[in-house]
Amino acid sequence: MFLNKMMQAKNFAVVNFRYTKTLSLSNIRLFQSNQQILQQTQAAEVNLEADSEWNQAKPFSEIPTDGALNVLRKMLPGGKYYKKDSVKLLTQWKEDYGEMFVMPAMLGRKAFLITNNPEHFERVFRNEGIWPIRPGSEALRYHREKYRAEFYQDIEGLIATQGDKWGKFRTVVNPVLMQPKNVKLYLQKMSQVNLELIDRIKEIRDPITLEVPDNFEDEINRWTLESVSVVALDRQLGLLKENRDNVAAKALFKNLTEFFTLSLELEFRPSLWKFIPTKTFRNFMKCLDNIQDITLNYVNNALQRLEKEREAGIERPENQKSVLEKLLRIDKKIATVMAMDMLMAGVDTTSSTFAGIMLCLAKNPEKQEKLREEILKILPEKCSDFTDSSLTNMPYLRACIKESLRLYPLIVGNARVPQKDVVLSGYQVPKGTQVSMVATTLLQNEKYYTKPKEFIPERWLRQSKEMANNEINEFKGTNPFIYLPFGFGSRSCIGRRIVEMELELGVARILRNFKVEFNYPVDEPFKALLINVPNIPLKFKFTDI
Repeated sequence: MFLNKMMQAKNFAVVNFRYTKTLSLSNIRLFQSNQQILQQTQAAEVNLEADSEWNQAKPFSEIPTDGALNVLRKMLPGGKYYKKDSVKLLTQWKEDYGEMFVMPAMLGRKAFLITNNPEHFERVFRNEGIWPIRPGSEALRYHREKYRAEFYQDIEGLIATQGDKWGKFRTVVNPVLMQPKNVKLYLQKMSQVNLELIDRIKEIRDPITLEVPDNFEDEINRWTLESVSVVALDRQLGLLKENRDNVAAKALFKNLTEFFTLSLELEFRPSLWKFIPTKTFRNFMKCLDNIQDITLNYVNNALQRLEKEREAGIERPENQKSVLEKLLRIDKKIATVMAMDMLMAGVDTTSSTFAGIMLCLAKNPEKQEKLREEILKILPEKCSDFTDSSLTNMPYLRACIKESLRLYPLIVGNARVPQKDVVLSGYQVPKGTQVSMVATTLLQNEKYYTKPKEFIPERWLRQSKEMANNEINEFKGTNPFIYLPFGFGSRSCIGRRIVEMELELGVARILRNFKVEFNYPVDEPFKALLINVPNIPLKFKFTDI
């Protein structure tokens, strides 16, 4: 009897569960269907609104522009734009044509839109598509796709590739270079390089004035190449100490400088290189060949070392493997090209950024002292080691780096090719149009930043101690799309986390050891090539503390 009752109850429960489950699944399907209808309705409304905006907008042909011959005449000797660097040229164009204008097609280069409006930036970025297309680097792309195609074999890295080719390469290298846990694996090795930089500063500074020589930029370049090599190749090159006369390193520095100089001539100024191999073009190809040979030699030496270790049965733990070693398990060519690109792109860019930070801190001693107070909590002794948690507790250090990049940006802006039609300031901009978004004219504009000429790291703090809980940070920028030093979205700089750690470690270690001063004018401390590079001798004064 008892068992019968139990079985009846069980059968009722099963039937009830199935009925309830059927209702539940039915409700879920109904909910999903309603959500799908709602999303389709919203998408249709957005499309209707976009179509309406597009139909009411003025045609692209009415955007302010100039004739190709007139622009070309102004770019040639004696012309208004002749010999202007990229920043001054873009500033002059803004004065001549307004905040948005079309640079006409000329000498094999397509017409492209230039805008200085941050509201335009957001619209363009929101329509960049799955695989963002970044215009530019055409001569570099030619070198890898055509000139040295036998070497690259359709695996050409990230700098100049586009579309699906870029997307496949980025998908492979992203997990290795973008995950914070992987980046932190190099913390101690980078820290060791920084200790060598401290020793080098003490060695080369004048014993009376405590100033370093005019060529201190060379020491910074050595430090950045050493730092990136421990990540890319898992070895130091000895450039700061025993291997100072390394011929290959000196040649690499020289050719990298030429790369950025010649790129400016081919990308920004009128050139016939797409029709005939001009002298500048030939020099550029030779320069890229030299960079390829030098970096490839470094990579091949690392490959040989890894092969010897493998033959000897040496298997290092995952947390001791370099980027090169991790990528080798996936594809040798990808590993080789990525390591080469890291050595190529990680020197001058980081050196210029570091120089800007040092200048800002040297010229703002009260900010430098405030930062030092934060550093002393992390590094109580000069010989104290960094830990995995050290850099997470240094918000003012990160704020100082961000503020220096606002005052001394590395690049003039970003560029994209929107994959959908967009309307900018009432004008139609068809999909496929090259759009250059110039931020350098806005980063020190009082319309977007309070006291824009001043070095105020506090503007980047979420909540400074001096502010009441209900008080707004009045120094914070008004538009997040102006300040994008590492780019935006999926096409943002893949080395960002590595560079940030390199800068944070370097700045912290220097300020823990020295008071930094710069007793010279800083009217034009940088000159604009493809990137901004130091334009003055970096004769810093380093006083022991």
